[in-house]
Amino acid sequence: MKVVCRTDRGKVRNHNEDHVGIFTDNDGNSLAVVADGMGGHLAGDVASRMTIELIQQLWETDQPKITTAENAIEWFTNSIQMINEKIYHYANENPECKGMGTTFVAALCTENFVTVAHIGDSRCYILNSHGFQQLTDDHSLVNELVKSGQISKEDAEHHPRKNVLLRALGTEPAVQIDTVTVELEVGDYIILCTDGLSNKVSDSEIKEVLKTEQDLAEKADRLIQMANDNGGEDNITLAIIYKDHLKAGDD
Repeated sequence: MKVVCRTDRGKVRNHNEDHVGIFTDNDGNSLAVVADGMGGHLAGDVASRMTIELIQQLWETDQPKITTAENAIEWFTNSIQMINEKIYHYANENPECKGMGTTFVAALCTENFVTVAHIGDSRCYILNSHGFQQLTDDHSLVNELVKSGQISKEDAEHHPRKNVLLRALGTEPAVQIDTVTVELEVGDYIILCTDGLSNKVSDSEIKEVLKTEQDLAEKADRLIQMANDNGGEDNITLAIIYKDHLKAGDD
């Protein structure tokens, strides 16, 4: 598998409160994680950085044996609850971080499948033989309004409460995560991103960039540039995983 990640402050914000990491174990499994922090006085930076650092520690010290989707979901569930508790307690013990939290989206990619876990409105997409598809469902107020038919998708794009999240990591003593598992085949792309990308670059544009002949790093840089060209009002973060070949011994 080939992997790349990027994060960019954007053109307007003074600070970058996004964090991203990609970690690979001895079996060749890759864990990609994107977090978009929120909270005053740079507390969002603290929450998102803690998230990436803590999940990396758990991944590298635990060395989980991931052979099935059930393994992946169990590992995600236990790890995310532990991280949530640490962020929540840290926020309560440090007044300047009170109320901080972060979105969370992660993809655990094995040779045969990818399991995605997420909280908030950072997203995961897949590009495969069936097309380009969003695998996650935003935990946001406007998405709930769209799903209930109260507003249209077009209305959601410019809704004044577009940034209101219904779920975040670290804001409550316990957190509910969503997971989804899909097959992963040669030629498939997985892309994780914060809303700094998805609000500025359309699904069709992301798809077209992934399908170009550029290498993975160039694709990532191009997407960051497109978000900045379209305003860059927010921090922009992404991680791309590309399954480029069969594992030795596979047909």
